[in-house]
Amino acid sequence: MDNYVNLIKLSVGSESVDTLIAWQDSRKPLYEDGCPRHVTRMWPKRESEILNGGSIYWVIKGVVQCRQQILRLDEVRGEDGIRRCAIVLDPEVHRTQNALKRPFQGWRYLKPEDTPADLPRGREQDDALPDDLNRALADIGVL
Repeated sequence: MDNYVNLIKLSVGSESVDTLIAWQDSRKPLYEDGCPRHVTRMWPKRESEILNGGSIYWVIKGVVQCRQQILRLDEVRGEDGIRRCAIVLDPEVHRTQNALKRPFQGWRYLKPEDTPADLPRGREQDDALPDDLNRALADIGVL
């Protein structure tokens, strides 16, 4: 698809892709459709571009490591009555080539041409490298 945009977000508290998946799995019973969500205060202004094929790229321990397709944006209101955006995600997590990313707050738009490629089929379950080696290889563009 063309004319789409992705989001990028820090996965705060995740130690690895596996812990992100485990956390999302633990919350499945909260949602009728079983799809994971990320609730954010800000509603994306580029909603139509996001919903035209965009994904959320997760930064874990300073490295982009995976992505999930964005299915829809749902309005949710907390007990405080404030309108928030639930970014509803496909449960399938696609591991990506590693790319270093400096810390930032909230989410950001990420152009398709700036996104790391998905890992080839069969490499998704490779043993994880130690964090320091992972960062060093990402830093020189090997992973």
